Amino acid sequence: MKEDDLVARITANPKYEKLVSTRSTYSIIMTVLIMVIYYGYILLIAFDKEFLAQKVGADMVTSIGIPLGVGVIILTILITNIYVRRANTEFDSLTNELINEASQK
Repeated sequence: MKEDDLVARITANPKYEKLVSTRSTYSIIMTVLIMVIYYGYILLIAFDKEFLAQKVGADMVTSIGIPLGVGVIILTILITNIYVRRANTEFDSLTNELINEASQK
């Protein structure tokens, strides 16, 4: 079987459109989410330094900006983990299903 035939069979399958649509929507949502978190933090640094400079507690040395920065990093890791898990399970299984269906014809 030629590769061109296989590609044509895969792209003609309605499951392919579902996969592309779902994956694209999901990746756009995740990208927007992480950009809001990251750029929100950057904008907070740029426009509200006084808020970030406040101390966490009365006797603490750490300002609010440090835990927020760590939170941005942790949220980035979590969002990446969530995306990778879904990609490795749902998206990969749909891809394999498409390839198997196209190969059998």
